[in-house]
Amino acid sequence: MGRKYQQKKRAELREEIRRRIVEAAVDLHGTIGPAHTTVRALAERAGVERPTVYRHFPTPESLLTACSSHLWAESPPPDPERWLEIDDPEARLRRGLSELFAYYTRQETLLWNIMRDVEDTPALRPFAAHRIAHRQRMRDVLASPWPDRAERQKFLAAAVGHAVDFFAWRSLRRQGLTNEEAIELMLGLVRSER
Repeated sequence: MGRKYQQKKRAELREEIRRRIVEAAVDLHGTIGPAHTTVRALAERAGVERPTVYRHFPTPESLLTACSSHLWAESPPPDPERWLEIDDPEARLRRGLSELFAYYTRQETLLWNIMRDVEDTPALRPFAAHRIAHRQRMRDVLASPWPDRAERQKFLAAAVGHAVDFFAWRSLRRQGLTNEEAIELMLGLVRSER
């Protein structure tokens, strides 16, 4: 009985250390970016030694995968599948952008540091594939109720894609627009392409 108890305690301790490392990495990724996060800083932030980090995450890929999963579970972006219930194209776009821009507002610093590094560091791009696919799904869901005019589909997809892009949203915010004003501007852009 004592041995099983000790094994259980060791497993719990390993899981606790792993969680601390992942949370420390997510925190560093959100404040300085994954490209600038060192194992030394990560170990210090997690309260462990560097070999402990390597023991739990032997490769940078294993750590980045764990961080991506943790972040998605802790702070998921809006679910575009719920928007399919809205038939009116403008109402759907307004709802989708409202939810998305609220998410961007809550996560701006973290998303900026991560997405900036993903743009600048090609080796990080595979770890953003899930987010990229999610953004493309949002674009497709938000573009789908607009009238199908084959000659304009490319422009409609580009306009909606621009509307859901984090960097486009951030640019509008930096120019002083509120989320509501940015939504109106993006609605006007998409309307012009239908």
